[in-house]
Amino acid sequence: MTRTHHAIEMFDYHIWANKTLFNRLVELQNDVYHQEIQSVFPSISKVVSHMYIVDQLWFHIISGVSMSEALEIEKVETDTRSIEKIVLMFQELYDRYRDLLNNQVDLDEVVVLDTPWAGRRETSLSEMVMHLVTHGSYHRGNITAMLRQMGHPSVTTDLTSYWYADRT
Repeated sequence: MTRTHHAIEMFDYHIWANKTLFNRLVELQNDVYHQEIQSVFPSISKVVSHMYIVDQLWFHIISGVSMSEALEIEKVETDTRSIEKIVLMFQELYDRYRDLLNNQVDLDEVVVLDTPWAGRRETSLSEMVMHLVTHGSYHRGNITAMLRQMGHPSVTTDLTSYWYADRT
């Protein structure tokens, strides 16, 4: 049995967890998705927009663009779009990620990451992917809390749920 790089396995979990949560948001429709709320973000759509922008930012960085250049790339503001449109945008981005991670980069390569807020650090591309995954987990938790605050149940996106999920 060939084992996939752990970072790719975790990225696949990230995709599954986002898809699972986004499917729930589609069920609740756009009035819940765009509803203003006093919480960690002003609306769920703002959280999802932030997640998309960050996922896109790290795609560029993992592709070899410097952090300063990646921060200058025009960000697609997504918070006013429908959840259905956002799901398609994430899918397109994740298709590009899959090609990048499976065919174009060495995930064990160590590069210098130079962030404006923390400075320079040597890190592997796989560590960057792991950061992306944990960032997504953090914000899926925000969304779950916001849904509960609005009186709606969320869905489970724990890693163990992914392990046992029927993903066929």
